[in-house]
Amino acid sequence: MCRFAILACCVFIVAQAEISWSDATPPTLTTTSQTQSKPAADVDASTAETIQPPIRPPADSTAPLDGSEGRELLLRNFRPQSKLKVHRTEIPKASFPVVDVHTHFMFKLRENRQALNDFVAVMDRNGIAVCVSLDGRLDGTFVRHRDFLWKHHRDRFVIFAHLDWRGDGVEDQPSTWACNQPGFAQRAAARIRHAVDEGASGLKIFKNFGLRYRYPDGSLIKIDDRRFDPIWKACGELGIPVIMHTADPAAFFDPVDATNERWEELSRHPDWSFYGDEFPSRSELLEARNRVIRRHPETTFIGAHVANNPEDLNEVAAWLEQMPNLVVEFASRIGELGRQPYTARRFMIRYADRIMFGTDGPQPEARLNAYWRFLETKDESFAYSEKIPPPQGMWNIHGVGLPPDVLKKIYHLNAAKFIPGVAERLPRTVP
Repeated sequence: MCRFAILACCVFIVAQAEISWSDATPPTLTTTSQTQSKPAADVDASTAETIQPPIRPPADSTAPLDGSEGRELLLRNFRPQSKLKVHRTEIPKASFPVVDVHTHFMFKLRENRQALNDFVAVMDRNGIAVCVSLDGRLDGTFVRHRDFLWKHHRDRFVIFAHLDWRGDGVEDQPSTWACNQPGFAQRAAARIRHAVDEGASGLKIFKNFGLRYRYPDGSLIKIDDRRFDPIWKACGELGIPVIMHTADPAAFFDPVDATNERWEELSRHPDWSFYGDEFPSRSELLEARNRVIRRHPETTFIGAHVANNPEDLNEVAAWLEQMPNLVVEFASRIGELGRQPYTARRFMIRYADRIMFGTDGPQPEARLNAYWRFLETKDESFAYSEKIPPPQGMWNIHGVGLPPDVLKKIYHLNAAKFIPGVAERLPRTVP
């Protein structure tokens, strides 16, 4: 009777293994005897059975690839929710008055008066004393942008000018662009001087300088072209800084393939990829910028976005050591800094006199809160952005918990030192 029961049980198990799974998706079971008749390179012969992944194509070819019911998942639909239970420190506003040295009030607000008033209220709630708008274009609209900001909020805004490289030229005919006409740099220097008389506190250089602007023959303009030296020299003579956005994140210069850590972002913004022979390498662009900085020691240069190399803080530290006229700000880069919190904290403390606060704003309050939390706490694994998916990489960040004296320097003291017009706008109670 016992032998019969054992035999019946074995027959039942074999029968179950041969059932076609139509309503469920269990692992595929492969026995040793099966692998002998059908070799598989990745099956260990010493193992009695190998479990295969329970993925199957949807019966309905129109079913979404959303990861449900064994279906595959499109990366753009990946929305992981962390199961970590970690402490959250609430930071409703910055601990000290803040100067945001990297904002775009023309590009983002489009001269909407109500939007400006609303953001000034956000500034008040978050402890932002002054914002530096980098949108004072020298094409005849500088004064208009200045008046938009200063009419009711002059004590809250400082303005940088930026050059009109194309002028009245035809977009696909670089030979007609202003930057390719004789005497461009001298005329630009004169316009900068006039802009300073009208209230400009600095000059902004966008990444198109090196990645988009071209010579008459169609080749990309070189950042260190000596023909533009009169521009950098004039800024030094005027005592205003030059904030330069050169190149872009390291991943933007890599192949857009399965190994690219910013693939999801680049799939949404394919024009942000600078991989290929059409563009200079990232190192070539950064080295050309550094040659300009070294050639003009009397001019202060602000390296936007941690000199656009937050992925390698050791190299940025070397630049700061080599070039005393270089300072940096970290707008839109806490996503990079916060995933290397130990290195970032050491870097920010060591170079506390050379780092300024920036956001690439105006930003929503949720984003500002992430900045306060990153700088002022040692909270772990939190979102660097309110956006879903996160805009600059599928990861969380950790706080660096900077000391109060370092926070003061980064929040406002350095900006007051390097940018004209900031100190006079800070509250009189600020040290």
